[in-house]
Amino acid sequence: MRKTKLVAIVLLLTLLLPLVQGCGPKAQTENGQGQEEPTPSEVHIGVYEPMTGASASGGQMTWEGIQLANEMHPEVLGLPVRLHLEDNKTDKTEAANAVTRLIDQKNVVAIIGSYGSSLSIAGGEVAKNKKIPVVGCSPTNPLVTQDNPYYFRVCFIDPFQGKVMAKYAYESLNAKTAVIIRNVQDDYAVGLANYFKEAFIQLTGNDKSVLAELEYNTGDQDFTAQLTQTASLAPDVVFAPGNYGDSALMIRQARTLKITAPFLGGDTWEAPEFIEIGKEDVEGATLSTHYSVQATGTDASREFVEAYKAKYGKDPNAFAALGYDAYLMILDAIKRANSIKPEDIRNALAETKDFKGVTGTITMDENRDANKSAVILQVKGGKFEYLTTVEPF
Repeated sequence: MRKTKLVAIVLLLTLLLPLVQGCGPKAQTENGQGQEEPTPSEVHIGVYEPMTGASASGGQMTWEGIQLANEMHPEVLGLPVRLHLEDNKTDKTEAANAVTRLIDQKNVVAIIGSYGSSLSIAGGEVAKNKKIPVVGCSPTNPLVTQDNPYYFRVCFIDPFQGKVMAKYAYESLNAKTAVIIRNVQDDYAVGLANYFKEAFIQLTGNDKSVLAELEYNTGDQDFTAQLTQTASLAPDVVFAPGNYGDSALMIRQARTLKITAPFLGGDTWEAPEFIEIGKEDVEGATLSTHYSVQATGTDASREFVEAYKAKYGKDPNAFAALGYDAYLMILDAIKRANSIKPEDIRNALAETKDFKGVTGTITMDENRDANKSAVILQVKGGKFEYLTTVEPF
């Protein structure tokens, strides 16, 4: 009998236990669903860069800088930082998918990327809808951050870059006429070409100083038609922003057609492949970019250069430096917010002021763009050589 009573009591307590527990206090999450939020053991930061495809070199260079920054600064708020890399394959749809995977599968609190403005715009829409902050390393088109409160960048933007190259053409090369050749399917190339045109016309005071705006499509290999027309117009300079591979091939074909005018471009030209493909034909080609090891002047820059050389056995380029800065700016925001919640990180990023990066001192403006200087490089002796630094004007 006693055994029967004991079993009954145990059974009764078993049934009542959930009810008793339900009467106690419950840990509340932000969504109010009454579930305990686990204590984080890592800070997850996503990266979506083109590891393959037409812009693979740019993505790989950027990833080198991000990896180095993570190795040198592996923790924040006492927690280890874990990077998650997704290849966006130089494709807009893949860029959006990559950001989706980082957020939904990797649970990242912030994202870095991407090389290529078109890819950044595509990925940015996903991040905006899911309210995860992103810091772009080198997407220079103004549309990247426009109407997207979750997108930031550590690079300058195309209106400034276009003015820099127009000013260089007019003041340093005494150019009075120009021809523009652009990839009509590339947001970066179209935008930068427009800003160069606007600034060049203003500087020359001649509405007809841009003799022609010629176009090509992604994947084109033959630029004979555009270059034949360029030769007939005999411009003082040719402005041809675009992918490093396309541009190098175009310049080689231009020299074959005896076009001797200087070719000018933007930051996408700064890749080893530009010189490898263009060879001696790209000697004298001039570009605007974000950083030069030859212009290193701060302790942070020197530390970065030394660590990069030790790890990779070569000098860092602008994209590696920008990747490094993007990672550290996110960590800086996390420290100032004292939080790893995406919304807190976003708010702290928006308040970034006088951040000492290796590519310069960075302050976010009201559009979440970096106010900073530009560097002009020229190909000399098969290398990118530093010419000058241009401050915002």
